[in-house]
Amino acid sequence: MTEQIKPSEIEKRSMEIITAELQGMGITPDKENAAVILRAIHTSADFDYARNLRFTKAAVRLGVDALRAGAPVVTDTNMGLAGVNKTALKKLGGSAVCYMADADVAAAAKLTGVTRASISMEKAAREHPNAVFAVGNAPTALMRLSQLIEDGLRPALIIGVPVGFVNVVEAKELIWDTCEKFGIPAIVAFGRKGGSNVAAAIANALLYSAAGMESPSARA
Repeated sequence: MTEQIKPSEIEKRSMEIITAELQGMGITPDKENAAVILRAIHTSADFDYARNLRFTKAAVRLGVDALRAGAPVVTDTNMGLAGVNKTALKKLGGSAVCYMADADVAAAAKLTGVTRASISMEKAAREHPNAVFAVGNAPTALMRLSQLIEDGLRPALIIGVPVGFVNVVEAKELIWDTCEKFGIPAIVAFGRKGGSNVAAAIANALLYSAAGMESPSARA
């Protein structure tokens, strides 16, 4: 008979299993980045994130500090937006937005012949230049953010984890190089893997730390 586990215990036990399996692989994430790595694995059941997630210097700490100061979270999909924990945001007095479905974004994309993701990043940069940008789907969003940073945008953090096969690897490498060049904090999943769920999971790891909600019981 399958053991019945209380909902509050499921995440705790999952994290214990992930930690044990990482140890069996000879991997011990460094303390500063461990919560992000564990949550990315937890949401995907993919242990490759222990190797492919890269962090600029103090990216996690700087991201947490920004969220504590009220920096909004910008996503490139409504799926990612839905996955960002609203309880933690409310506790911090923060917000999360996605402009992909906005009529003006769609119209501008059609007029200029570029993706809505690219235009949505332009709008977000105007509205929330100090945001945490969590990109889990569109490599063109990262490409546009890279150019915007070159032009003077200084976001609080870039989470770059789009998934796919076309321009994904190149976009991740581009945003990493740009963020390093201008000293922008960044968390990037190198390679093809990622997704809106992973972007939201990374944002949540930072939000939980910022709001003092690391324990599952604090979010019940």
